[in-house]
Amino acid sequence: MPKVAPELQYSDEHEWVSRGDGNSVSVGISEVATDALGDIVYVDLPEVGSSVTAGETCGEVESTKSVSDLYSPVTGEVTEINDAVVSDPALINNDPYGAGWLFKVAAESEGPLLSAEEYASKNGGDLG
Repeated sequence: MPKVAPELQYSDEHEWVSRGDGNSVSVGISEVATDALGDIVYVDLPEVGSSVTAGETCGEVESTKSVSDLYSPVTGEVTEINDAVVSDPALINNDPYGAGWLFKVAAESEGPLLSAEEYASKNGGDLG
């Protein structure tokens, strides 16, 4: 069963949010999503300096099985992208909650987010 990191919050679209200093948040996709997608071979992330809106598409994740839209769980300005996952998308499969983070946002607001417990219950993940 896929792991759900208990310290994170999650969107219905399987993105996770981790709070940093001030209004900075990191965004990635859950292990539930990576398990469903299979081997990720390409990722298209929003550009640094661009604005993202909670609940709106901001990129794509392509796997050997399908192409899925990437949704922003927060509204704000993209401050950093993880160049390592652009170069090596397998990092997302191998470490979705660590080295496989996708981008960081100076968040102005957030969309509806689930606790880890709510997300695990709804999506069959294992709180670990």
